[in-house]
Amino acid sequence: MLLNKPYGVLSQFSGDADEATLKGLVPYNDIYPAGRLDKDSEGLLVLTNDGVIQHKISDPRHKLPKMYWVQVEGIPDEAALTALRTGVELNDGITRPGEAFLMDEPANLWPRNPPVRERQTVPDTWLCLKIKEGRNRQVRRMTAAVGYPTLRLIRAGVGPWLLRSLQPGEWREEPPVW
Repeated sequence: MLLNKPYGVLSQFSGDADEATLKGLVPYNDIYPAGRLDKDSEGLLVLTNDGVIQHKISDPRHKLPKMYWVQVEGIPDEAALTALRTGVELNDGITRPGEAFLMDEPANLWPRNPPVRERQTVPDTWLCLKIKEGRNRQVRRMTAAVGYPTLRLIRAGVGPWLLRSLQPGEWREEPPVW
């Protein structure tokens, strides 16, 4: 099952009484997230009850690509893009090579609640990042390390699955691909 996880929702079915979880969005009780998205990140979350699929998505040895749309503060220069592509030094080691390029704001992008802060004097830019690992808050740490802090983070793809037209809180069933 593919879900567009809204901003502010935990990638789990339980939490404190004042926290939004997947329980309010997913009509099944026998599936689990394959991988995680931070509470302040949005986008594609794959849920399954198939252990093989779960393993292929979440085990770093499989190097399943994940695609992110990232709104950053400022306009990244070629040096920053090159660093994102070749590997960024983080406090837990250098990241694996990936893909990074500037993009237009995603088509049919939904508003975020609360909205991303806007600054009159600092422009923002959208990037597409494709990485094959998933460290804690990795994309946010990568963009900050090259001087362009993340304002908004949306996962648009996990391996063969894409967000496509799913709106926040919407889900669709997909057949397994393995």
